[in-house]
Amino acid sequence: MITFEALKQNEAIRAYIAKADESLQALGFTEHSFAHVCHVAEMAAYILETLGYPEHDVELAKIAGYLHDIGNLINRIAHSQSGAIMAFKLLTDMGMDPADVATVATAIGNHDEGTGVPVNPISAALILADKSDVRRSRVRNADKSTFDIHDRVNYSVKKSALKINEDHTIIKLKLTVDTHYGSVMDYFEIFLTRMVLCRKAAERLNLQFKLIINEQQLI
Repeated sequence: MITFEALKQNEAIRAYIAKADESLQALGFTEHSFAHVCHVAEMAAYILETLGYPEHDVELAKIAGYLHDIGNLINRIAHSQSGAIMAFKLLTDMGMDPADVATVATAIGNHDEGTGVPVNPISAALILADKSDVRRSRVRNADKSTFDIHDRVNYSVKKSALKINEDHTIIKLKLTVDTHYGSVMDYFEIFLTRMVLCRKAAERLNLQFKLIINEQQLI
């Protein structure tokens, strides 16, 4: 089986991830490079490991997490679908089993709000891992006076944590927000569709999704 660690050492894939992030930086988007994709890979693995999924599924979730934003190399629009096609070609050329290629491509093609649907556990874990990565360090704009709403919301998040409870019935996204930079309403303005998708993803894993901001449960 092609492993997550093998992908991380693949220079072509590293180049594509870096170039995809360069395009997003030019468009003024938050960081989507190695810090983000590795975080998403590890969080997707945490979700499935905690819920007792097989090690094979955990590894596929990590691979999907690492490759999920590669489609931004083509265009931000429909990047989940173009990324799925890129991953399909890359993984097939590396000799991955066709069933595993299909699972990873499906997860990547369904990870973004608007078109994404948590059709299997790997896609559900990827959605939750991706949409929960909100943090100050993703903001690249050094001039706070020119922050747009995405900058304000991400910069306002001083701490974030995605945790599954001991009974494996609830998954909580807990955020500590500095409202000096962004309000809770700002968060909902840009992230409501993402949170709805997280709720659906959690349900696919037989979990209840809860959003807690500054110790107040909002979903």
